[in-house]
Amino acid sequence: MTTNDLYADVWKRIKDIRYAMLTTIDSDGTLTSRPMTTPQKEFSGSLWIFTSRSSPPAMAIEASSNVGLQYTDHSSDTYVSLSGDASLEHDRARMEALWSPMVKAWFPQGLDDPELVMIRIDVHKAEYWDVTESKPVQLFKMAKAAVTGQPPSMGEHKTVSM
Repeated sequence: MTTNDLYADVWKRIKDIRYAMLTTIDSDGTLTSRPMTTPQKEFSGSLWIFTSRSSPPAMAIEASSNVGLQYTDHSSDTYVSLSGDASLEHDRARMEALWSPMVKAWFPQGLDDPELVMIRIDVHKAEYWDVTESKPVQLFKMAKAAVTGQPPSMGEHKTVSM
């Protein structure tokens, strides 16, 4: 697969999932996950999240750029885990392009809010699980596995480096 194919493969899995859990490393070394929204309409290796410059995720990213993003869609049994390097950026053109009424709810001063920044996550690794079987087939396979002692095959699992 080409790099663009890898990006498209990841994007088709996460594009309709509204929230992701952003995992950062806090100053005491613990991992903390918070729900965030990735507002873009395409993926070419980087994901963007609006945040406040003084927010806990922003402070954690300033201390350690290693982050993870987890997307889950229980209705389609799609699970995606991304990891990469994060940075804080004030890119006015990108902010304008990704701005929405939902973001304004968090930043009532709009694009001129002095606290407004974006988290840029350059994704280096993606791992996903797609369960392709229906719920009844999944239950049957799990019951069979319990009897036979053999783990069930439940769709596709893949890890890719970007």
